Amino acid sequence: MINFHVEDTDFKLQQKLKLKNWLKSVLEAEGFVLGDINYVFCSDEYLLKINVEYLDHDYLTDIITFDNSEDEELIEGDIFISIDRVVDNAKTFRVSTEHELRRVLVHGVLHLCGYLDKTDEEEKLMREKENHYLQLFL
Repeated sequence: MINFHVEDTDFKLQQKLKLKNWLKSVLEAEGFVLGDINYVFCSDEYLLKINVEYLDHDYLTDIITFDNSEDEELIEGDIFISIDRVVDNAKTFRVSTEHELRRVLVHGVLHLCGYLDKTDEEEKLMREKENHYLQLFL
């Protein structure tokens, strides 16, 4: 089950059911089964505290994904998304906030599927996957 939560921001998510169905279809296309995924939409400050406390990174980021999966096929995790970063990145990349939010939502799911983005090669594959699945959001 995919759950959406809000912390430290007044963000209101649109098209919840459509997003849940789309994200579930991404997992299935990647060969996984949906367990419990919690998305938490929050502020820069909220996510920075998590970044410092759990990852020892003292910088802003748009997303942090915690993989809670105990099974190779069943995907479970907590995905924290800074709405402040999403809005700023949408302006930077000249896309709608909705488009950038969907990119970040699928980015988190792809991390839970095992995709990384630390090297140039990994990042290239991650972007290709994101773009592929963004095109399937109708």
